[in-house]
Amino acid sequence: MPTADLIALLLVALILEIVIEFANNKVLKLTSFALASMFVIGLSGCAPEVGSEQWCKQMSDKDKGDWTANEAADYAKNCIF
Repeated sequence: MPTADLIALLLVALILEIVIEFANNKVLKLTSFALASMFVIGLSGCAPEVGSEQWCKQMSDKDKGDWTANEAADYAKNCIF
């Protein structure tokens, strides 16, 4: 199942392709690419802080087999105890 970040990234890529297709100007293409890149980078900064209530809920919903050792330790330290 795709995550929200992956869906947003695919949407940005699609929008970027459409903008570049209609842009004849090199400056406009570069500007469009830069804006789309900043948007994607901004999305990556939206992950909840480790140990927060939202992070604990997100980890609870995530398949336990997909957890890293660090995630499991952080979950035990911040969400259980």
